[in-house]
This record gives sequence, structure tokens and C-alpha cells, in this order.
Amino acid sequence: MIEIVKLREHGELAQRAAEWFHQKWGIPMEAYAESIDACITNREAVPQWYIVMENDTIIGGLGVIENDFHNRKDLTPNVCAVYVEEEYRCQGIAGEMLNFVCMDMKKKGIDTLYLVTDHTSFYERYGWKFLCMVQGDGEQDMSRMYIHKEV
Repeated sequence: MIEIVKLREHGELAQRAAEWFHQKWGIPMEAYAESIDACITNREAVPQWYIVMENDTIIGGLGVIENDFHNRKDLTPNVCAVYVEEEYRCQGIAGEMLNFVCMDMKKKGIDTLYLVTDHTSFYERYGWKFLCMVQGDGEQDMSRMYIHKEV
């Protein structure tokens, strides 16, 4: 059985989730741990972190943070760290995660989310629209910024 888990409601999974995100993205584990801890303890709308579990295994996840390391600080908050384990791809899990997060954030009063990616058609399948190009921190190439507005 696959379940999307809100880490703010499952602090016991915080360390495992921080390690998992670190392994997938190479960002220092401490950065994930700090942001996940803020999600659990601050009770603010941002940051938020979510994982997808199959039984006791993390198979996917994503977060919502103020800024995903780009120059457009006005485009906030950002969905970040979207990842599904390779053997679970093409099963609609990423779409379920994205829809879940958009609905959850809307309940918290946030109806517009942004997302930085190099993908060119993936997010459009889930209602995201290309907005503009942004400069990633320390990157030479521009990245694509998408927007999703929940109605």
C-alpha cells in the first residue's frame, strides 16, 4: 500500500526522510533536517515536507520551501526536491504527490506554488504552467520556472 505522509504529523520519520532526500539530491543532510524540523515545530505554512511510503520504505518525496536556490525571490513558495524511486516511476506517483501538496497548501491559505526544473513537459501534465526562466544560485544555465494556481 502506498501512502503520502505529511512529515509535520510524523516527526518520528524526520531523520529517515532527511537522509533519504540527502541521498537523492546531494544537499547536506543537515539542511534537510533543519527544514523538516522547522516544518514539524514551527507550524507555519512553509516549509512543508512530504514522503511517499510503501509499507516501511520511502519511495518518493518532495518539499515546499521559500526559495529553491534561484534569483527570483518574489516567486515563492517553491515545490522542491521532487523525487520518485526509479522502480516506482510511470505509475502516477509524482502526479499524486504534486496534487496532494497543492491541495494541502491551499488548506494552509497558499493557492500559488512555484517550481524550478529542467524538465520541459513533465509538470504540464499536472496543471503546472511555464512562467519564465530563472537563474539558479551558482549555475551558468537558466532553469525553467513553473507556476501552479489552485482555484
